[in-house]
Amino acid sequence: MLRNFPQARRLLRRMGFEKEDAYFWKQMGKALLCTYTLFGVAWLWNETSPLGWWTLKPRPKEEKEMAHLYERRKFPYPGDEEAVEEFIKSGGALGTTIGPKGFADANMDSENMQKQLQSKKFEQEAQKLWLRMRNEVIQELQEKGFDIE
Repeated sequence: MLRNFPQARRLLRRMGFEKEDAYFWKQMGKALLCTYTLFGVAWLWNETSPLGWWTLKPRPKEEKEMAHLYERRKFPYPGDEEAVEEFIKSGGALGTTIGPKGFADANMDSENMQKQLQSKKFEQEAQKLWLRMRNEVIQELQEKGFDIE
């Protein structure tokens, strides 16, 4: 490998890199290494945060409001037969998704949940709009002299 070093140096000199550029490229290499290390650590933390409640991913408002309804399911180690049997007896293997209060919900998938949240939000917006329109009509009638409570 040391025999090829002068040839590599000659090739680099032909490409325009001088001996003085080595320090610059060393610093650039260190900077890139540190940058990629930080990005990798942030990515790893985001995917496998030990805190669970603090990741870098933003969560929708609806999910934050409903988070207290969901409980984390603890799966037993596959080699522990007694724990696996207890897990199955407690109904732990019924479904793949967890519904409110930790009950298994086999027919609830992410698309269904999203549609349900959207319809709930739509109903709330419709209710707000209805109340706003009702209050405006009541206010106009009161301004005209009608006694409405």
